Amino acid sequence: MSLAITYKKIPVPTPLPDEVLVHIRYSGVCHTDLHAMNGDWPLAHKLPLVGGHEGAGVVVAHGSLVSQEELPLGSPVGVKWLNGSCLSCAFCQAGDEPLCGKALLSGYTVDGSFQEYAVAKAAHVAKIPDGVDLEEVAPVLCAGITVYKGLKESGARPGEWVAIVGAGGGLGSMAVQYARAMGLRVVAIDGGEEKGVSSRALGAEGYVDFRMSEDLVGDVKRATPDGLGPHAVLLLAVQEKPFQQATEYVRSRGTVVCIGLPANAYLRAPVFDTVVRMISIKGSYVGNRQDTREALDFFSRGLIKVPIKTVGLSQLGEVYKMMEEGKVVGRYVVDTSK
Repeated sequence: MSLAITYKKIPVPTPLPDEVLVHIRYSGVCHTDLHAMNGDWPLAHKLPLVGGHEGAGVVVAHGSLVSQEELPLGSPVGVKWLNGSCLSCAFCQAGDEPLCGKALLSGYTVDGSFQEYAVAKAAHVAKIPDGVDLEEVAPVLCAGITVYKGLKESGARPGEWVAIVGAGGGLGSMAVQYARAMGLRVVAIDGGEEKGVSSRALGAEGYVDFRMSEDLVGDVKRATPDGLGPHAVLLLAVQEKPFQQATEYVRSRGTVVCIGLPANAYLRAPVFDTVVRMISIKGSYVGNRQDTREALDFFSRGLIKVPIKTVGLSQLGEVYKMMEEGKVVGRYVVDTSK
């Protein structure tokens, strides 16, 4: 069910005992926000809904159970996709909070960050290091954490090659940088010369333009020095076809990590080839609280530069249109005051 964007004044929410109220200054725009508006996923969401889940701002009020020493007023924090979890189930106790059966999702099951004031569970807000620019860090709160988690899940080691599919987009542009910061070598895959220039500027050593390639599988393999293909593949694409191609060019004993969520898509791979080449195929969801701390640390040390374009919140519809047309390079950020 496709919905429409509307703009209106709503009351400032009151934080529950275990929540904080955050004055959102900036919010990144994720493809997930577009999926939510279009009703693409088989997951019930709140209606009416305030979207957004890459909100960067400051704490302005506490719930009665929240320690002011832990999160002082004025603390820079982020409101992430994972707004809250039970903290007591088997998944939460194992550090897999995103898999919690009672997880709260910003901009999906609870109101998110496309507003000036949002609430979030105090245990789950991201603590942004002092001195970090809120405008620039906003996309890290989902895109950065997500691709960093995916790279960890891939098992790729320093010096090995990773193919990043969708390298020119919001997630991909950060995935290239996180991969390089982790000592990995990158083959970027996307469409168009502009995305190739951007990917190389961020550190990719090779670029394959799927729009121009007549042999994508061969071209990806040839982009690695020994011609055997990348050790891992990060699938950030929003179409199904790349998910069907990845096992063909990943090297034997390689790992394919699925992160993008194309609507109604399926993943298929030949059983014989998967077995005899010992290929691993896995999904990677958003990172946990420890992944969040690590991803933000990379950013705070200047190792990740998010290529952003900032517009007013009133221009969100235009950003969605560019997403649908595949014209977004880097990441859009909205200023919630405009």
